[in-house]
Parts: sequence; structure tokens; C-alpha cells
Amino acid sequence: MKRREFVKNASLASAAFVLPWQLSGQNSIKPEKLKFGLIADVHQDIMHDGVERLQAFIDESKNNQMEFIMQLGDFCRPYDYNQPFLDVWEQFKGSKYHILGNHDTDGGFTRQQTMDFWGMKSRYYSFDKSGFHFVVLDGNDPNPKPWSGYHRYIDKDQQEWLRNDLKNTNLNTFVFSHQTLENEDGGIDNQKEVRQILEETNKDAGFTKVVASICGHHHTDYMTQINGIYYVQINSASYRWVGGDHQHIRYSKELDEKYPWIKYTIPYKDPLFTFVEINPKGYLTIEGRKTEFVGIGPKEMNLDKKAPNNPIVSKISDFKMKF
Repeated sequence: MKRREFVKNASLASAAFVLPWQLSGQNSIKPEKLKFGLIADVHQDIMHDGVERLQAFIDESKNNQMEFIMQLGDFCRPYDYNQPFLDVWEQFKGSKYHILGNHDTDGGFTRQQTMDFWGMKSRYYSFDKSGFHFVVLDGNDPNPKPWSGYHRYIDKDQQEWLRNDLKNTNLNTFVFSHQTLENEDGGIDNQKEVRQILEETNKDAGFTKVVASICGHHHTDYMTQINGIYYVQINSASYRWVGGDHQHIRYSKELDEKYPWIKYTIPYKDPLFTFVEINPKGYLTIEGRKTEFVGIGPKEMNLDKKAPNNPIVSKISDFKMKF
């Protein structure tokens, strides 16, 4: 299905993904309406205002009474000076869930060191809320050699855990990861193996047990459907990386000296995050929001002609999908 077929009822202030699916007839737990918050790729170790961006998300999550919140990775490294950033996260008194991003171990840290700093008990795990099942994956397992660059892989042990976890639930399920399971350019390298597990789960169950896979990492805004499962990329809370060939000082020389990586990005003026509602009647709504770029944008930088599944945009999409 083409992307433009889903576009409807655009607005500047808000938006929605509506993903319908078949509710399990075997479900002995009556689903209830559920609302939760998602934020991706704050990059506290790059942005000068990461604390303020996270604070905006936490404040709105509390005001809108989210049942839980989740960050989708590239959050912060385990430096002592990042404790005030974590303290903001802890202001939310409901359930809070972490996903490991590839940059959360920059500086020579191990995954376990980052997990300990965050208070994260397992690299991958699952939980139930309001009659729905949620799975969190770790896409940072070592790739088979030869390999260069960041790891982006889900190994056999994690795959087997995923297969068993999905087999042992009759609830409609939502899968979360840092890297996407649908875009081969920077996504999970063995994504087809993982997607096969999801698709076989649905075939064996006889209904759409796995509804959607949601990720961050790519700092873009995109949705597609593969063999009956939706794949959604949540945009970064902070910026789009453009690299050294397009560096540009966005704020001031003084700020650039203190935060030298910002000039390699196109920052977003306001933080992006989203609130999600799952309705027991059988649809999921991802609310969106729109902001502006700080300084010149991708068009002025001749960067606006990106692949359709990798747009450079300062929004979480204004889509509304239904059928």
C-alpha cells in the first residue's frame, strides 16, 4: 500500500496513526483502553537542552495521565553528570520502560553499565498492560564477522526467547526496538529472520497476534505494512543527523564550542514525542506533533530528496490511517 494512500485530515498541531487489527477470540483477559507515552533519541550527550526536552515529555505524560512511558533508545550514557537528566525521567511515578540504543554505550561503556545506570533489569523483556502484550528487543547484539560499525543484530538466543514469548501469550502484541525491522539501511541487519518469527506467530495463532513493530533510531517519520504487520518509525525528540559535509552552527559559537556535535545536525525547535492509545475495539492511535527546524532546513541544504522511507522532517506524522 502506497504511503500517500494513508494521508488524510492533516493538521499542524496534531496527527494520528490508526492501525486496525483483529482482536484475539482466545483472549480470556478483557482488554481495556490504554494510553502511554513514547519518546525516542533524545541524545542527552549531544544536545545542549536534552533535560528541557525530556522535561516537556514528562510534564505532558503526567498531565495526560499516561499509564506508562517508554524511551526508544539513544537516551544518555552512564556518566555521573547525566544524573539530573535521569532525575527528570524519574519524576514520572507510573511504569517506565527503557530500550538500549546503539549510542548509549558510546565512550567505551558496556550494555550492562548503561543498564545499571538506568536501573534497567534486562536487555530484552516483555510485559502485559490492560489486556495487551508488549515486547522490548535489544538490537545491539554483535553482528557475525566480518563487520564494521555499530552492532545492529538480534542473535539466536534472543530470537528463541522472542519465539517462546510470543507463543506463550494469547494477547494482541506490540513489539518495540531501537533499530527498525523494516529498513535494511541502518536497521536490524537480520531483520528478515526476526520478521519471519512475527509472521509465523500470526499464522500459527490464526489471528493478528503481532499487530505492530515500533522503533526509533532513524530520526525520521515513517510507517509501512509488511505481510499484515505495521512498522512505525518514531522521530527523534531532538534532531536529524546530517554529518560533517553539511555542518552548520545553529545556535552560537559559544554553545557550539561546548556542544560540538550539534553542528552536525538539524535540530528541532521543540521536542517531538507522542502519546499512544490502544482501544479494545481494535485500533491503535499514535498522536503526532509538528515543529520547525532550527536554522536552515534540508531544502536549503539540498538534502530534501531523501528516499521515501527516510524523509527529513521536523514532525511525527500527520497521518490518519483507517479502513
